[in-house]
Amino acid sequence: MKIITMLLCTALPFAVLAQTKPDAKKWDVSNPEGPYKEASFTVNEGTWMNLDISPDGKEIVFDLLGDIYSIPSAGGEAKLLRGGHAFEVQPRFSPDGKKISFTSDAGGGDNIWIMDRDARNAKQITKENFRLLNNAVWTPDGQYLVARKHFTSGRSLGAGEMWMYHISGGGGLQLTERKNDQQDVNEPCVSPDGRYVYFSEDMYPGGFFQYNKDPNNQIFMIRRFDREKGKVENVTGGGGGAARPQLSNNGKYLSFVKRVRTKTVLYLRNLQTGEEWPVYDQLSKDQQEAWTVFGIYTGYTWSPDDKHIYIWANGNIMKVDVDAVNKAVEIPFTCKVNQKIYDAVRFKQNLDINQFSAKVIRHAITSPDGKWLVFNGVGYLWKKALPNGTPERITNGVDFEFEPAFSPDSKQIIYTTWNDESSGAIYKTNLQGNAKPVRLTKEKGIYRTPSFSHNGKKIVFIKEGGSDALGPAHTAKPGIYIMSDEGSSEKFVIQRGGTPSFNKDDDRIYYESGGNNLSSCQLDGQDEKQLLKSTYGNNFKVSPDEKWIAFTDLHKAYVAAFPHTGKTLDISGSTADFPVKIVSKDAGYNLHWSNDSKKLHYTLGGQYYTINLDERFEFIAHKADSLFKVPEKGQEVGLQVKVDKPSGSIAFTNARIITMNGNEVIENGTLVVDENKIKAIGKSGDVTVPSGAKVIDATGKTIMPGFIDAHAHAGHFRTGITPQKHWPYYAALAYGVTSIHDPSANSEFVFANSELVKAGNITGPRVFSTGTVLYGADGDFKAVINSLDDAKSALRRTKAFGAFSVKSYNQPRREQRQQVIKAARDLNMEVVPEGGSFSFITPA
Repeated sequence: MKIITMLLCTALPFAVLAQTKPDAKKWDVSNPEGPYKEASFTVNEGTWMNLDISPDGKEIVFDLLGDIYSIPSAGGEAKLLRGGHAFEVQPRFSPDGKKISFTSDAGGGDNIWIMDRDARNAKQITKENFRLLNNAVWTPDGQYLVARKHFTSGRSLGAGEMWMYHISGGGGLQLTERKNDQQDVNEPCVSPDGRYVYFSEDMYPGGFFQYNKDPNNQIFMIRRFDREKGKVENVTGGGGGAARPQLSNNGKYLSFVKRVRTKTVLYLRNLQTGEEWPVYDQLSKDQQEAWTVFGIYTGYTWSPDDKHIYIWANGNIMKVDVDAVNKAVEIPFTCKVNQKIYDAVRFKQNLDINQFSAKVIRHAITSPDGKWLVFNGVGYLWKKALPNGTPERITNGVDFEFEPAFSPDSKQIIYTTWNDESSGAIYKTNLQGNAKPVRLTKEKGIYRTPSFSHNGKKIVFIKEGGSDALGPAHTAKPGIYIMSDEGSSEKFVIQRGGTPSFNKDDDRIYYESGGNNLSSCQLDGQDEKQLLKSTYGNNFKVSPDEKWIAFTDLHKAYVAAFPHTGKTLDISGSTADFPVKIVSKDAGYNLHWSNDSKKLHYTLGGQYYTINLDERFEFIAHKADSLFKVPEKGQEVGLQVKVDKPSGSIAFTNARIITMNGNEVIENGTLVVDENKIKAIGKSGDVTVPSGAKVIDATGKTIMPGFIDAHAHAGHFRTGITPQKHWPYYAALAYGVTSIHDPSANSEFVFANSELVKAGNITGPRVFSTGTVLYGADGDFKAVINSLDDAKSALRRTKAFGAFSVKSYNQPRREQRQQVIKAARDLNMEVVPEGGSFSFITPA
């Protein structure tokens, strides 16, 4: 029985690395957990069906809803060959007609399988777990399969290569080499003599995947790989492109699909003369403009006598006469389908609250004497006496406050401010008593990450370049700067670099470079040295004694010894050349050191963590580090914030009101709002306006419920400073959008903004989000999911900031996507999947 899991895309008011120990029980794609309903139905049409005809011309195999069926070549009732929960497509007969190859994710991810013609003895041929495969075709001798292998790098859409596998298995042999990681190669077809492998390739100018390409220019071209010479040559393309090549059995003709204005047309090419002509223009739309991981058009085939082509179009199997124009007959079929439809993962959310505990603790820093925690929350700086104090505002300023740093004596802090009208500055203030902020910088600018020297006499900071959120003004010369602790003697150091800090002797500056490196330079910007480089590591923090380095690697926090060799060191969470230990369960933000370098502090969401190094490294206190347990929970920071609510009542009278009661529209109605709730709605004569309510005559106006934008990217990919007026919010409100759900954003930034809106500190719609996506391709933010525990960890790190939905973003293997859904069900979260453009990607 076939199982398809359907997910709620909720409308709310990157190479695989081992990350955890494998589950004791191997995940079974065919038997995921969760409630479901059974459904049975009969169809005589299908969507995006790949098909093939047997060499004897008697039988057609095709896929439908991820199952593989067969019918007599003249049509009839379909026989199920392969069913069950695994998604199985693209069947192809072997040259002798005794076996069928197909693409299946039964082993966890898409690989190539073969089975006997009667569906017995199914066997997985390829064993890829990241570079997955599809669209296999046989070589004429029946000993090899050529398939398309999927490659991704920083973008999940990826590209393809042609690989050849022996039917007994093995790692395969590469035939073609991708020209980049974003333009696809797909749809192999082996010539009858076995010499050539034909395929389609994205040849659009630019060298990368582009949206909104022009299909009436050339996007895809058909090329072929010469197995004798090892070379690739062009075959056909031009206006409208060319895709899904298929050779006639006599090897004289090439069929392919081409876009002609708005139609997808089946073409023939005489391989000897180069003549081309259309034979059928009633195909369904091809996928040339989209991602083509599973092909531009469905797999089809020539009849054994080369007089017809069997091809899917508009839900039907069509038998096209190749010696005529638009002459085709339908091959009728009926198919009895049995499915299990899993319940959507959805949970009710309570939005009617009066107070919330802030989950976004930004820019947290512990005082050198260990007595205070200072952090940004809902736009401003707060201090908390450790361990159990109640957070309180440090200043009474109205400008937003960010990125505090302590003076060496713990008595003062420096921090940055932002005001949309007057720009930014660096201030210094005392921590105890009445705060008396003193402005240190003289010029306007976007100031970031100030830090004291160890002797307290200098400050290093960044002047940031302009952005669409903060504007371009006062950003003429961005870079790292230093000045005195009183704000004088400002001096430019170097143009590049982030999060600068002084070294132990105050004669050099550490800074992050290139996103995943740590470098240093002299105070005049000279003598640059790259100290560390990493593929996925970032947020490097050197301990005060310069013996340790803390960093994050794929979201999790690590501490490593910091050996000084005079050379650039490679570092990652799996480094074995010097001591490196993980210190967080799910993620770590705001990494910073105690003054004595014996403790590392970090936050996640609203919790504050402290790691004692002598408990983590055996060689420090001679205690087995196996006794160390990564902390499950931290200490609650405990910032309680009141939800901003208006006071009083407002009555809108004489309005045309569109209600949520079906199609009901009240032509002359009254709507009463008390604080932030609609209390009454109805015809003007039927609704009593409370005494003291403000009355607004809405004659000639229409009132309707606010829109919910469930897929709203509202400028949340940023980090750093939050503007006081976030322009995407004003744009949303201007068009009546009162709630947004951003399904891909920087977790810290989007949930900080969500809390700012709830607190009334910025104006905007209600803001919900998945936070950082569970990215399935490459990058230092990707989510490595190889087990249910990995999936739960990934979800917990966004839930810590306030997420109740998660975006499963093109995780390549079916089992990974299933594990995300199971984790979400266990954690009361919802899942919004990405990957529909892959045609066959299945969420669960």
